[in-house]
Formats: sequence, structure tokens, C-alpha cells
Amino acid sequence: MTNKRDLTFAQMFNLSFGFFGVQIAYALQSANISRIFATLGADPHQLSFFWILPPLMGMIVQPLIGKWSDRTWTRMGRRKPYLLVGAIVAVLVMLLLPKAGSLNLSTAYLFLGLNSAMWFGLFSLIFLDTSINVAMQPFKMMVGDLVNEKQKATAYSIQSFLCNAGSLVGYLFPIFFTWIGIANTAPEGVVPDSVIYSFWCGAAILIVCVLYTFMKVKEMPPKEYAEFHGIDPAKSEEKKSEGLLKLLVKAPKTFWTVGLVQFFCWAAFLYMWTYTNGAIAHNCWGTSDTASAAYQAAGNWVGVLFAVQAVGSILWALVIPRFKNLKLAYVVSLLAGAAGFASVMFIHNQYLLFVSYFLIGFAWAAMLALPFTFLTNALEGNPYMGSYLGLFNCTICLPQIVAAATGGAVISLVGGSQGAMLLLAGVFLVLGACSVALVKTKQTK
Repeated sequence: MTNKRDLTFAQMFNLSFGFFGVQIAYALQSANISRIFATLGADPHQLSFFWILPPLMGMIVQPLIGKWSDRTWTRMGRRKPYLLVGAIVAVLVMLLLPKAGSLNLSTAYLFLGLNSAMWFGLFSLIFLDTSINVAMQPFKMMVGDLVNEKQKATAYSIQSFLCNAGSLVGYLFPIFFTWIGIANTAPEGVVPDSVIYSFWCGAAILIVCVLYTFMKVKEMPPKEYAEFHGIDPAKSEEKKSEGLLKLLVKAPKTFWTVGLVQFFCWAAFLYMWTYTNGAIAHNCWGTSDTASAAYQAAGNWVGVLFAVQAVGSILWALVIPRFKNLKLAYVVSLLAGAAGFASVMFIHNQYLLFVSYFLIGFAWAAMLALPFTFLTNALEGNPYMGSYLGLFNCTICLPQIVAAATGGAVISLVGGSQGAMLLLAGVFLVLGACSVALVKTKQTK
């Protein structure tokens, strides 16, 4: 197939629509996990440790999903079976996780200073993050599979738009339920109903959106896929014995240079998800008491701020494809996000924080669209697209693991200030912007 056909806007939209539901789940996790664990009894020095195991599982699972789906062809498709399984598991966990404090678990401290409710929540978080990633990764792979080089920036921008629209809904759920009269406070150690109902509604939307994409998208059969990507089936068959380690050694330079940028970016956002709740509660509500109404009000406001971030991401995702130089778009986006992060430490007015998180949204939009545009263009014609995208997920997981593992020590060095952790996140984004200079991009026709 020498002439790679263009997809219509509707086809690219359908290809990524399920991402809307997946991102609602991801937004609920990122905005509320620290709040949930703080409510269950974790102190600020423990919070970052709750984020280690989920990305660690992602580093194990995602390369395997990529490798297995490269070799999969069923009546349902190539990537879609993994999409469906991941979504189903995510829905089940979303029904259970926010009830961790309401299951009459013993509050005795069992191991490493964590009570049984926190252990239940921790393992639920592991399964939630893993299943969300299993459901999320096929969307990125399907764009790489079905969209030509010329349209990939547009397709990933549509995906970024839908992703951030889902984030907007997920972030606003708790304050919406509070507004309509659902309780936003609960007995000590119990997660408020406003958060529980948010997770339950998010689970319902997730499965509906994923089923829509599942039914609307038709993946290419193996022969057509090989022709579309210029793959020699005979040579591809010969190389099937190559393992992930060998593929990693042979990875294109773009894999490593974009991965370096990713390292700084995802470490920054791990700090945002971990410490925003405590920083905003301290700076704007003047409290660190997790059982207080003020702290829970701050938790709702975090959802609003993350929604503002999503709006910034949605609007900026429309701007990114208009840049003639996508590397310049990457740099501008990350520097804007850096300014947003740094400003949080110095702002004590909850409404002024809108500006901060709107700018942070620019960086998030670029992180969702541009790395995969650069990498899939560099991999064009490679029969192991899914395997490489799975391995590339390690550039998302590894920085989160490092940031989470060191978070307790770092916050001690800055005097326990959660606001200072967000300032450090801004520094990380500046380093990421500087690293973009190392990325070599493939020109498309």
C-alpha cells in the first residue's frame, strides 16, 4: 500500500473516544489518591510512597502488553482485547477503592506503620493504576497502527483533547456532588461520600466510552497492516524471537532522547499529584488537619484547579498542531508549565491559582501528544510498534518511581513544605525543556 490513506476527523475521534472515559478514571485517581490516603491516616512524609508500586507495575505490564499485542490477531482485533480487559478491571477496582475506610477493617497497625485500611487501599491502587494503563496504552498503539505520519500530530492532539476533557469531568465530580448535597465530610478514617460517588460515576462512564471505541474501530488485518507500514512479513516472522531487551538495545535514538524529557516531566507531575492537596490546604485554608472540613474543602478545590489545568490542556492541544516546529511547541509548553508550578508556592489566594494551573495545562497537553508523535514517526515501518510503545511507558513509570521513592527524603530537606515540592516540580520542567534540544525529529510529507 504505497499511498497511505488519510482518516476523516470522525474516524480519528472514534479511535480515541474511549480515552475520554479512561482519563476520567485517571483524573479521579490523580486528584484524590493523596486525599484518600491522608484521610485513612497517612502523614505527608508517607504520601509519596503510595505512588511507587503503581508505576512499578506499569513498567512490568506495559512492555508485555505491547509485545503480546504485536503478536495478537483475533476476531475482536489486535489491541482491542487488551483495551476491554483493562477497562473491566479498572471499573471493578473503582467500585472498591474509595470504600477502603468503610469496610470495617481493623485499624491496628500491621506492617510498616500502615493500618489495614491503608493496605487495602494500596493494593487497590496498584490494580487501578495497572488496569488504567492497560486500558490506556492500546489507544496510543492504535493511533500508531492506523494513522499515517502526516496525521499523527492531529490524531494525538485529538486524543489529548479528549483526554483532558475527561480530566475536566473527573476533577469536578467531587465538588459537583458536594454542590448537590452529597456529604463532603465523614467520620475520621472514612472517605466522604462525595468522593465515593465520584469514583462510581467515573466507572460507569469509563465502560460506556471504551465500549463505544471497541465497537466503532476496526483494526487492520495483518496483511493490510504490513502493507500500510511497509513491513516485509517474511523478515518480521524471522525476527519474532527477539526479546524486549534486544529491542531496547536497538531502540532508535528518539526513544532515548524523548525519554529523557519524559523523565523530568513525569517526576514533576508526580509531585503535583502527591503534594497539591496539602500545599493548597496549608496556603489557602491554613490547615493541615485531614479530618477538618477545611481540609476536605481544599480537597474539592484541588479538583477545581485540576479542572482548570484540563481546560488549559484542551485549549493548548488545539494550538500545538499549528506550530510549524513541534520541538518549539514542546519547549514553550514545558516552560509555561514550569512557571505555573513555581508560582503555587507563593500564592495564598485560591482564585489566583487558576492562572498557575492553567499554565500547567500547557505542559500536560504537550506531554500527552508530542512524545508519541515523535516516537511513532521514528518507528514507522518497524514491526514492533506495540513493543516499543510498551517499553516507552517505562519513561513514564520510572520517573514516578524515583520521585515517589525519594519524595519523603526531599520533603524533609525542604522543611516539610509541600508547596516547596511544587517549586521543585517547576525546576524539573525547565530541565525537561532544555532536554528537548537533544530530540531529533523525522520530517513528514
